[in-house]
Amino acid sequence: MNEVIRQLYTRKSVRVFEDREIDESIVQEILTAAAMAPTAGNQQLYTILRITDPKIKEALSESCDHQPFIAKAKLVLVFCADCLKWYDAFLTAGCEPRKPGEGDLLLAMSDTLIAAQNAVTAAESYGIGSCYIGDIMENAEMQRKILHLPQYVFPAAMVVFGYPTKQQQERQKPPRAAMEYIVHENGYHRLSGGELKNMLLKNCTEDTYPQWIQAFCNRKYNSDFSREMTRSVRKFLEEYGE
Repeated sequence: MNEVIRQLYTRKSVRVFEDREIDESIVQEILTAAAMAPTAGNQQLYTILRITDPKIKEALSESCDHQPFIAKAKLVLVFCADCLKWYDAFLTAGCEPRKPGEGDLLLAMSDTLIAAQNAVTAAESYGIGSCYIGDIMENAEMQRKILHLPQYVFPAAMVVFGYPTKQQQERQKPPRAAMEYIVHENGYHRLSGGELKNMLLKNCTEDTYPQWIQAFCNRKYNSDFSREMTRSVRKFLEEYGE
């Protein structure tokens, strides 16, 4: 196993960081690695916001489900799916572009998340931990105000970086599903209840699988934050087409 594959296998989310700055030259390598990611038509349909203002970091730590470690991270990047830049380029060049639509947004989301993962992988190669913050898609009105986001720009992901503490380095990575449940050949296979149970049993932390799956459903899928994320995305899409 080569070193890149090893790091991909062992990388896990880090939420506690050492009080140690990341050298600026490394930060620039991480940002450049993100920009070198695969992109549709070489459009780079994203904008990366580097958050350095402590007040903004604190605001994001509160707006993203009250998570103090966000404000303590040594590098905070918000990856925005950006359909505005090309739309403005077409307008200012005298073209007659249609307004961006949902398909454009989905394409931009793909570009954006690929770039984010490149940044995560680059950071990992330097021993720098990271954590994706999905909560950036919640509280749409608040996030847009904090980050000054215009129409056609969506905060697809926030990633925080820092050197992991010893405890975080030694923390066990949650097990992933067996490949037989992840890789389907030549077409989609809808898993049966039994197959799904076998896929998830390794994650079961309750006395029984029914207890665990019910608790997980309540804690994640049916949670207030999950419903808020759906509301925020729906609101953005409604405004997106105006």
